[in-house]
Amino acid sequence: MFDAINNAVGAINGVVWGWPMIILLFGTHLFMTFRLGFIQVKTVSKGIKLSVTADPDAEGEVSQFGALTTALAATIGTGNIIGVGTAIALGGPGAVLWCWLTGVFGIATKYAESLIAVKYRVKTKDGRMQGGAMYALERGLNMKWLGLLFAIFGGLASFGIGCATQVNAIATVLDENLGVPGWIVGVAIAILTAVVIFGGIKSIAKVCEKLVPFMAIFYVIGCLIILVMNYDFIGPAIATICKLAFTPGAAAGGLVGGGLMAAMRYGVARGLFSNESGMGSAPIAAAAAQTRNPVRQALVSSTGTFWDTVVVCLMTGLVLVSTIMKNPTINADEVSNGGVLTSLAFQQIPYLGPIILTLGIISFAYSTILGWAYYGERCVEYFAGSRVLLVYRIIYIAVAAIAPVVALDLVWLIADTLNALMAIPNLVAILLLSNDIARTTKEYINDLDKKDTTPVPIIDDSKESAMNAV
Repeated sequence: MFDAINNAVGAINGVVWGWPMIILLFGTHLFMTFRLGFIQVKTVSKGIKLSVTADPDAEGEVSQFGALTTALAATIGTGNIIGVGTAIALGGPGAVLWCWLTGVFGIATKYAESLIAVKYRVKTKDGRMQGGAMYALERGLNMKWLGLLFAIFGGLASFGIGCATQVNAIATVLDENLGVPGWIVGVAIAILTAVVIFGGIKSIAKVCEKLVPFMAIFYVIGCLIILVMNYDFIGPAIATICKLAFTPGAAAGGLVGGGLMAAMRYGVARGLFSNESGMGSAPIAAAAAQTRNPVRQALVSSTGTFWDTVVVCLMTGLVLVSTIMKNPTINADEVSNGGVLTSLAFQQIPYLGPIILTLGIISFAYSTILGWAYYGERCVEYFAGSRVLLVYRIIYIAVAAIAPVVALDLVWLIADTLNALMAIPNLVAILLLSNDIARTTKEYINDLDKKDTTPVPIIDDSKESAMNAV
């Protein structure tokens, strides 16, 4: 029975992550890059500075930095550590290049989706900001039905990408390194999650502002130490990654590149899982930010993809491939699991390596659990109303508690599938609103202090759900 379910989900995943999805996602990245005049340059030159600049007089629930770290908390997770290793195992070293390119060009898509999330956001009667692809589709394109689909997929995805895979990763690393039983980990994470998410976005952002910078710096230092140790294999690793991104072949350690399709499929899929550019999740947090105009916050939000994929995922990929090339005894069986490959790489650092990896996975995964709890809430509230939020939180916490005993392979497949299903409505919104995005960018890009005076509509979220209203 389980095998049949696993095979069915795998077949669906193969369809949704076929060439059409890859072309749609990567094509949108390229299109928005050119449509917005390589907005990536502005992201690096201005967005990073804005991300640590407060805008307290602007309307919103949390600071720009709080919204960014909440989004980063959700995106910098096991996808950056285990996910990259899984991409290499399934798609070969060439998948690293496609994962990285998805991040470089995905900055433009992250900018675009965050801009429309802020521009078309609404406010509840109790002052909470609501925004994201569902509101952009409803208010910008009069396509509430498609916004409803996005919200349903997003609500379901939160249990997989945001919760089960993350808790499972924490349980696995604690069991392997400290012998802590999975059920204890599940209960502990469930309690810690409940304490934070019942405080809403302000509580989540407060935790993420402190946790995200620490965990990222800590992990990057570990990667840098390994790269210094593998310094003479960095050049060959880069050459291997670039070569096997396009052609079949073999690399040291028994890794085999399956060619363009395999590298693109797993590289782009894991890139999306890692940075979420095009998926429409991070803009939900961006919509809550205190910002004086949509462009300002869009630039801040797009820095998330820069840090997540252009920096962290690239470093992880180089660490893993250079480690394999340096240690030919690592065979194909050992690297069939991305987590095992990452563990082998960090074991090169005497004594501290396993500790760095363990703390990295725990902090990355826990922060993702918090960020996705917020995303899921906003999606569920959109299609079912605010009255069901308590039920959603209870189910989310319950999933965290039982995740250590769930079959991880099936959860990853379901998460991957839901990611693609979320991305489709969001990419439709971006493409159909591309002229609007370009006009708004032109209006504010050279005067980021200019205030948008358009009033934010106030909605009565106590009325019937969007599902009943369609």
